[in-house]
Amino acid sequence: MNFERHSQVASLITELNHAFPLAREIRNTREHAQALEQVEDLLEDYETNYILIEALSASIERYESSADEFSAFNQRQTDIEPAVATLRFLMEQHNLNTTDFENEIGKKSLVSQILNGHKQLTRRHIENLAARFAISPALFF
Repeated sequence: MNFERHSQVASLITELNHAFPLAREIRNTREHAQALEQVEDLLEDYETNYILIEALSASIERYESSADEFSAFNQRQTDIEPAVATLRFLMEQHNLNTTDFENEIGKKSLVSQILNGHKQLTRRHIENLAARFAISPALFF
C-alpha cells in the first residue's frame, strides 16, 4: 500500500473511532445499551454497515463476557450442555414445548428429562432434530 493510500485509510479509521467509540471499548451499562441500539440501527442496511456491525458486535461480546452483571448468566450458559442449549434455543425460536417432539425424541416426559439434564439426546434424536429444523447435527456438540 502506498503512503497516500495508507494515510487515507488511517484518516478513515480515526473518523470511525470518533463517530463510533463504542466499537473499540464499552465501559459500562449505559454504553452497552447505546452499542446495542447502534447495532440495531445499523442492521437496517446490513450490507452497507457490515464492517461497523462486526466491530460493534465484537466490542459488545467482549463487554458481556467480562462485565459483572453478566457473570451469573455466563456461568449458567457454560454449565448447560451444548445439545440441551441447542434444543432450548430451537424451542424458543419456534415457540415449541415439550409435547412438540414426539416424532424426533419421544414422549413429553423424556423431553423434560433431557432438558433437566437427567437424560441425554441420542444420536438418533440429534439426527431427527437436525432433519426437522434443517440444521447441522454439529450444532448439538
